[in-house]
Amino acid sequence: MSHFSKIKTALKDLDLLTKSLDDLGVQWNSTLTQIKGYKKQNHFANLVIQQNNGYDIGFTWNGIEYQLIADLQFWQQPWSVELFLDKVTQRYAYNSIVKTTHSSGFQTIEEVTQENGSIKIILQRWK
Repeated sequence: MSHFSKIKTALKDLDLLTKSLDDLGVQWNSTLTQIKGYKKQNHFANLVIQQNNGYDIGFTWNGIEYQLIADLQFWQQPWSVELFLDKVTQRYAYNSIVKTTHSSGFQTIEEVTQENGSIKIILQRWK
């Protein structure tokens, strides 16, 4: 019986996902392709976040999105699973907006992180 949980996300771009993890200071490895779980079970992952307890976290492509996959009883991150996904998703959205707007000729003028954690970005483009 597998103890791995798969959690749906809206993350579709691996480059944006890895950039977002980097921004959050989360170390990941894309050369490892198996995450380790309970009773030495393994599961494929496109990128692996190794934990000190030997039970890894990963993101795996399901044909639509990158799902978070982990044995949640061995979760050992500074944030809860929900907060971790919230932070990754926020950085992913931020990086997606910056990438898209910069490729359309916009420049970031100002960026302010609000008290509630939201990020305000002011962009401009000269014609």
